[in-house]
Amino acid sequence: MAPRESERTRVTRVIDPGAGQKSAARPGEACIIVIYGPELGKRIQLGSAPFTIGRSASNDLFLDQESTSRQHAKITFDKGQYWVQDLGSTNGTFVNDEQVREKGLSDGDQIRIGRSILKFMTGENVEVHYHEEIYRLMTVDGLTQAFNRRYFDDVLEREFNRAKRYQRALSLIVLDIDHFKRVNDTHGHLAGDNLLRQIAGAIKLRLRTHDVFARTGGEEFGIILPEIAVEGARITAEKVRQVVEGTPVRHEQQVIPCTVSLGVAMLRGDEAGPEELYKCADGRLYEAKQGGRNRVAG
Repeated sequence: MAPRESERTRVTRVIDPGAGQKSAARPGEACIIVIYGPELGKRIQLGSAPFTIGRSASNDLFLDQESTSRQHAKITFDKGQYWVQDLGSTNGTFVNDEQVREKGLSDGDQIRIGRSILKFMTGENVEVHYHEEIYRLMTVDGLTQAFNRRYFDDVLEREFNRAKRYQRALSLIVLDIDHFKRVNDTHGHLAGDNLLRQIAGAIKLRLRTHDVFARTGGEEFGIILPEIAVEGARITAEKVRQVVEGTPVRHEQQVIPCTVSLGVAMLRGDEAGPEELYKCADGRLYEAKQGGRNRVAG
């Protein structure tokens, strides 16, 4: 359901007369990059002409998704700044997770349209920032901002070899959101995306800085715990279970309850490779689901 007019964020264009010319954007020195959704990594240069986004093929950026309106949003350039404007779309336009009717864009802002996420970049070093973002996309999931499966596999192999070489502890948690398909079927895929994003953000706050948290599949995540024995991993897994159960996932005017099942495994030392450690944790996850979900096994 689209928000009522009174619930939309209103932004008045106010230009600071004291702002120096250096801070003002110039046409051609800005672009948007697709960091989540179809055409991942695609870069589109922005100029002074209006740039339209939507499900109709007549748009400058064509997003063929049911959650995107035919004429969804447009980006314009006015008085040294780029602006994004919602065009009365059904599901709204979001900047940094805030729904907006019209908003001035700053370097690094993330624009969410339907199930796609675009990153706005501007400035003299936009080319450098673009290549940095492409490198980041190789390791980070654009939706949840957790690491992706590729990075997870690389780190797991490295930590596995290090733990065996120096006889250090290494534990692994594999978790899966319970009844995620039901959320998509009942509330829609946009709600499912919101759930993944909010739950991932809540989990990251409960982990150590050197723990590796990654989205390993659609609704599946993994946590690598270097130098943590299985007892400590169980404690961490239980904290994660509790924080997910206690996090109110909000989508539009609804609160969607969410729980996770978790499997825990520790490196024994006789595994042939990291795949065996992962398989063990995944087996424990299966036990947690068979045992009734919303629990830790291992």
